[in-house]
Amino acid sequence: MADLKDLSVEEFAAVTASDSPAPGGGSVAAMAGAVSAALAEMVANLTIGKSGYEEHEEEMKKIAGEVSAIRAELIADIQKDASSFNGYMDALSLPKETEEEKAFRREKMQEGLKAAAQVPLEAAQTAAKIFPYALSVVQNGNKNAVTDGLVSAMLARTAVLSALLNVKINLGSIKDEAFVEEMAAKVAALEKEAISCEQQILKASELTKDL
Repeated sequence: MADLKDLSVEEFAAVTASDSPAPGGGSVAAMAGAVSAALAEMVANLTIGKSGYEEHEEEMKKIAGEVSAIRAELIADIQKDASSFNGYMDALSLPKETEEEKAFRREKMQEGLKAAAQVPLEAAQTAAKIFPYALSVVQNGNKNAVTDGLVSAMLARTAVLSALLNVKINLGSIKDEAFVEEMAAKVAALEKEAISCEQQILKASELTKDL
């Protein structure tokens, strides 16, 4: 199969709907994050050079460049997440006839699960970087595109929380207690941040202040 980022929207939806386990929620979370970044970037670009927004010109140029980089990271994460479970799946097919083989197989399964947890965590961390940009474009960007900034914030929250669900389900099968504890703390902090940031941004507009 081609890299997921190279599929059309219709093709991506079709392969997601198929009986293949990947792409799944993690890839869709990364896609939501990429679209969130794209919307914040669009509002910035619609502000640059517009009369009445001169004082925010440099701010918007900076935002456009920085969220473009975030968008590229999250687009790459669409495929990265789909591939992240491969190590675990490969480990399942390892031989398990002897005690040594069983121990090696268990070790590789655990390594695969850790990788499958780390990838969506990194995607969530990347998507969380969008919030301050979404706030800036809602507050200071082209008012005709304020709804796009608000949708950016809502999609960023969805991207973060959705990616973290993939982390949490994998943590349930990992035996390394220190690793699980560390990852769970990061998950909890990101969840709290995503919910709080979205609410802050929504309250910045008359259109969504009561949500």
